[in-house]
Amino acid sequence: MPDLLTHKGSCHCGKVQFEIDAPADLHAHACNCSMCYRSGGDQMIVPASRFRLIAGADSITTYTFNTGAAKHTFCKYCGIKAFYIPRSNPDGFSANLRCLDRTHIKSVVVEPFDGQNWELHAGALAHLSRDE
Repeated sequence: MPDLLTHKGSCHCGKVQFEIDAPADLHAHACNCSMCYRSGGDQMIVPASRFRLIAGADSITTYTFNTGAAKHTFCKYCGIKAFYIPRSNPDGFSANLRCLDRTHIKSVVVEPFDGQNWELHAGALAHLSRDE
């Protein structure tokens, strides 16, 4: 596995701040499910052990729908979804790459993910939240 760096992230107003440990070359997904398509962002799933909420726990509100497995978190003040707990990987976090500080990012590859047909494709993401 490539060396991991600490990437800092935040919502627009800065009340919600987090860190993820990830390589300098990032790999994310652009999902077309009903939620991701509307809210935008390129999502990178990391194991829970590589995610830290630094500030703003009291500034977060959570939205769930359908099965309730995904926990879509938003800043109560600016409305940005900086990260969430994905249905495909409830043991990890999905960070919005557009909310990360660019300091340590060398490259980003974003692949499409067919979330409209979630049941057929979710298994392809399962490994992303495992510690390796």
